[in-house]
Amino acid sequence: MRAGRLIAIVLLMQNNGKMTSKALAEKLEVSERTIIRDMESLCEAGVPVYAERGLHGGWVLDGGYRTQLTGMHPDELISVLVASSTSLLGDLGISQQYEAAVQKLLAAAPDAVSRGAALVRQKIHIDGAGWHQLEESQPFLPLVQEAVWEERLLHIRYQRGEGVTDRTIRPLGLVAKRNIWYVVGEAAGERKTYRISKLLGAEMLEERFERPEGFDLAGYWEQSIGEFKQSLPKYPAVIALSDISILARLAKERYVTVTETSPADGPAGWLSAHVEFQAEQSAEEIILSYGSRLKVIWPDELRERVTKELSAALDSYTVQGNNLVQD
Repeated sequence: MRAGRLIAIVLLMQNNGKMTSKALAEKLEVSERTIIRDMESLCEAGVPVYAERGLHGGWVLDGGYRTQLTGMHPDELISVLVASSTSLLGDLGISQQYEAAVQKLLAAAPDAVSRGAALVRQKIHIDGAGWHQLEESQPFLPLVQEAVWEERLLHIRYQRGEGVTDRTIRPLGLVAKRNIWYVVGEAAGERKTYRISKLLGAEMLEERFERPEGFDLAGYWEQSIGEFKQSLPKYPAVIALSDISILARLAKERYVTVTETSPADGPAGWLSAHVEFQAEQSAEEIILSYGSRLKVIWPDELRERVTKELSAALDSYTVQGNNLVQD
């Protein structure tokens, strides 16, 4: 992220004194040309950096600027904001306390730092909810991240079904779903989400764009997830659950939507629930994972599938002549 790199440049020069473009480029793993552009940006922002020419030349930070970099800087705030933006806080019941702590940090930080850190919350969203974790190659992630931060148009080439599509987008923000990264882009007034691992090419253009006023990245993502779930196939069923804790766990399943609950006939404490699975097979697998704590009421074919699978499992442990038969 360029904002973090600019701060890193200032801190490196503060701690090491004069540094060449080559030394800075090696430290930050960028090109010398990028360092020169960054120095121009620092000068425009009022940071007192200047170049010394000659054999022993390099970039120098005015010594009087040292005292202005005490306390928390953007990268430290960013690490707190990004690392803690997960559903774990909600699971622990401390999401409100976290938000209060962040606001205190932003209020205590210098204006420039707090503005920069607050902006990160608008451009990066971390969704820690439970999709299966995958290992993906994402070579274009640093470039996309730069375009998001700089608010510059991004030309992408990506895999779409069996074909390849080219498009120029306004990259509004990044979303991480576990270790899968997405970029939310706008083109022709339409907003879409692109999986970064599917990009076949990406080029950041010189042209900048104006970020839509009031755009809420986290809100957009949650709405998109809801619409995606609604578009999935639905397999309705009625089930009985042993207690409300099982209902709470079931409601967190990726492929399950609970639509209605009521007390169930039978043992005290049992609940009846109308649910929607994605497919019959996934319904069977999920139901079997709960063992005796969950029963199928309807439809009959699902109950028969689950019963058949349970019978087959029991048969595999049948004892014959006091010997356990293992298939």
